[in-house]
Amino acid sequence: QVQLVESGGGLVQTGGSLRLSCAGPGFIFRLNTMGWYRQSPGKQREWVASITRDGSTNYADSLKGRFTISRDNAKNTGYLQMNSLKPEDTGAYYCVLLTSAGATMTRWGQGTQVTVSP
Repeated sequence: QVQLVESGGGLVQTGGSLRLSCAGPGFIFRLNTMGWYRQSPGKQREWVASITRDGSTNYADSLKGRFTISRDNAKNTGYLQMNSLKPEDTGAYYCVLLTSAGATMTRWGQGTQVTVSP
């Protein structure tokens, strides 16, 4: 089963920014919706944002205005720009491809860790 590769996480202070990247294989990536999820310590994994192959975006209400999802289909890469980071944004961030019904098409990867210090 296909697995995407996340990168770009790190340690940042409150108010800082990070850009996460998500790389996937060829036409499978270009043809499908990509989603970002995160899992904070002690919490269930939650949906963050999605972007269709044509660039339409959706965000979790609590993250609108701070996070921006984008993709470069020529590079088979997706991004999550995170600004004004808060300690509660700390967690592992994952990207997957999604069906039109919102089900995952790819295997969960290792994720990339984001840690926001107070």
